Amino acid sequence: MKKNGKNGKSWKSAIRFLAFPAIVLVIYLILLILMPDETIQAFKSCGGILRSLILPLCLVFAVMLLLNLFVKPAQIVRFLGTGAGVKGLLLAVAAGLISAGPIYAWYPLLKDLKEKGAANSLLAVFLYNRAVKPFLLPIMIVYFGWIYVVTLTVLTIIASIAVGYLVGALVKERAGALL
Repeated sequence: MKKNGKNGKSWKSAIRFLAFPAIVLVIYLILLILMPDETIQAFKSCGGILRSLILPLCLVFAVMLLLNLFVKPAQIVRFLGTGAGVKGLLLAVAAGLISAGPIYAWYPLLKDLKEKGAANSLLAVFLYNRAVKPFLLPIMIVYFGWIYVVTLTVLTIIASIAVGYLVGALVKERAGALL
């Protein structure tokens, strides 16, 4: 039977999309028969992880919806594209610093930005700066002192720019993508 056009591709992608959950379900059913107590505990653990993921993922998808409604690809390219310059760099640093939630919740949004023209180097800067958590800085100051915390934060931001340049070079962006 020959598959043609969009119907063949959509059917194939639907099978790929459902294959992993189906395999996991079959494994759970087999393990439920062999080791019921451990499997129920594992299922509860997975449910807890799913509950913790729902809110961040919903927030990311809401931001993606708003981006798709109000921000045009040309605007993203202007602010985060390869020619964004210092403004794009500062935006990537600031966005990374203030972003919250688990990193994996940001991946769909970053993929969407990349598809709309955001530079790989600036996405790397964003991801690197997620290591700095402004709401934890007062606690760090109490334990380590303000000189250590300021030095670490400044060095992290500088290192993020260096990593951004390196990522840009390795994925063949033009040399001046960040500045």
